[in-house]
Amino acid sequence: MDSKKRILELREQLHKHNHNYYILNSPTISDIDFDMLMRELQELEAANPDMYDPNSPTLRVGSDITKDFKQVQHRYPMLSLGNTYSKSEVAEFYERVKKGLNEEFEICCELKFDGTSISLTYENGKLVRAVTRGDGEKGDDVTANVRTIRTVPLVLSGGGYPREFEIRGEVLMPWQVFERLNEERAAAGEQLFANPRNAASGTLKLQDSSVVAKRGLDAYLYFMLGEQLPADGHYENLKAAAEWGFKISDYTRKCKTIDEVFDFIDYIDVERKNLPFATDGIVLKVNSLRQQRHLGYTSKSPRWAIAYKFQAERALTRLNEVTYQVGRTGVVTPVANLDPVQLSGTVVKRASLHNADIIEKFDLYIGDMVYVEKGGEIIPKITGVDVDARFMLGEKVRFITNCPCCGTPLVRNAGEAAHYCPNYSACPPQIKSRIEHFVSRDAMNIESIGPETVELLYNYGLVKDIADIYSLEVEELMFLPRMGQKSAENIVAGIKRSLQVPFERVLFALGIRFVGATVAKRLARSFKSVNNLMNASFEELVDVEEIGERIAASVREFFANEVNRELVEKLKAAGLEFEAGDDVATPGTELLKGQSIVVSGVFSLHSRDEYKAMIENNGGKNVGSVSKSTSFILAGENMGPSKLEKAQKLGVRIVGEEEFLQMIK
Repeated sequence: MDSKKRILELREQLHKHNHNYYILNSPTISDIDFDMLMRELQELEAANPDMYDPNSPTLRVGSDITKDFKQVQHRYPMLSLGNTYSKSEVAEFYERVKKGLNEEFEICCELKFDGTSISLTYENGKLVRAVTRGDGEKGDDVTANVRTIRTVPLVLSGGGYPREFEIRGEVLMPWQVFERLNEERAAAGEQLFANPRNAASGTLKLQDSSVVAKRGLDAYLYFMLGEQLPADGHYENLKAAAEWGFKISDYTRKCKTIDEVFDFIDYIDVERKNLPFATDGIVLKVNSLRQQRHLGYTSKSPRWAIAYKFQAERALTRLNEVTYQVGRTGVVTPVANLDPVQLSGTVVKRASLHNADIIEKFDLYIGDMVYVEKGGEIIPKITGVDVDARFMLGEKVRFITNCPCCGTPLVRNAGEAAHYCPNYSACPPQIKSRIEHFVSRDAMNIESIGPETVELLYNYGLVKDIADIYSLEVEELMFLPRMGQKSAENIVAGIKRSLQVPFERVLFALGIRFVGATVAKRLARSFKSVNNLMNASFEELVDVEEIGERIAASVREFFANEVNRELVEKLKAAGLEFEAGDDVATPGTELLKGQSIVVSGVFSLHSRDEYKAMIENNGGKNVGSVSKSTSFILAGENMGPSKLEKAQKLGVRIVGEEEFLQMIK
């Protein structure tokens, strides 16, 4: 078969299989068969570059070619909805519509998703543009990131869709994905996302779409605009959109009376607790597009739609005790222990008190009746105190001054809300958490050692720090409780395999505060060895792109600790990789020696990461910001306006792609 014909055939098949898997939840082929088709398409596309298509299934993984987001004017303004919190206000809305139309009408009721709004434009059945809400008049073009969301069709199926139309919806992060992401961020010592909405919004605005692809975003579509839509009914248009491959919520109902609307509100108020994603209300829309146009808009919102928002569910229960948890980086978190209470479908016994400021704010006493909420948060939290219910109270709650595990006086840095235990090398929960982080999948990936094994190894004195892992032998492991010879052999084999892990992951595994996987990769590529990193100055650290003062200070503090430096030496002796690979470690030439170079904009010949590697391989240094010491800027299209303005002000030279490639020959 002709290769170009086969490419088109494979794309059609893979788009269909993606739809079956992600939209219909009904795959018709195995994962292995899907991967084989995908691999065949990738090979054919590589051999036929003239067949490039931005909507190819192979591009779902995103790209490391980063860009500044362009502002795009909305063809139709994205207005906000008026909010209501009571059924009486819903009834008032219904009466206003009835009076404004003076004819029969229907109300389409649908979920109000708690995510971030998106507008998708399709031409001839293909996705051409995705834009955020922004200020309602214009938003950011995030097409590259949205293409990685599996539930957004790149090419529509079936027929009957308009030549050009816009469809709007919500990008969101399911609870399961949100919990996994926060677990990973906690293990990396990074700040947790407060809720799935923040996580979805933050992910959608990342500059690297390959990272977006790994985050597991989802998208539901709920409103279509255009000149030649299939029907006058909003509900009917959504049904048609579902036939074309869009993910449309099953929780959508067309109502003819206010009583039917109230029934739907009552039904969703219960059912929403079982949904796999966050929702904070219901949207009510007049179904007929003709009637919508007749009712029109106010300056801020449509007169034909309104949002009914649920009150965050909360419960009143007794505070019995406040305990304290110590994390991997030493941060101490107060936890309220409560009388069990039903909340959002689960029994809640504990709630976060976050930090000392929150305790002080609520003026808490043991025995207080406290209000607990989930709302948009995954972790229950205390939101108030019933002071009128105070009777025979216990002690006033005061934040502890010493670590609850090792007794070390706690420290609170200026500008931070958290207290932490500085006893990095001898505080048991910190040590055990660091070992768990060290062996985790994204770090050293020693699969045979899990949390229970870590607890066992620490309690029996076999492992007191991460370096001790590399001294373990089968003979001493096999006699531990619940451990046999086979399990012991698997552990030792996994430890030996971890010696092949590259420097950037070893650096991440060390557990430096604020140094996640991405930051570790940047540091490894910039400094090339742990010796260079240990001796780097504060100024050299902040010169690295995306390394701010907080990260730089944390890296300096970590390596200033003699215990940590000794730990690195022990790990070196064990055979771990503490230098970057040959591809980035050794400059190919010294053509750019001594030059500090900023890379900015969108490139067509190579990705930004490839250009940065070229700079390093030719002796140059990548820096993130423009200053008087910048040698030149390697600029692609849509270079950041602030960088351009500063370059012009300082007289920094601008170099294009082709000129740069000539420079390094």
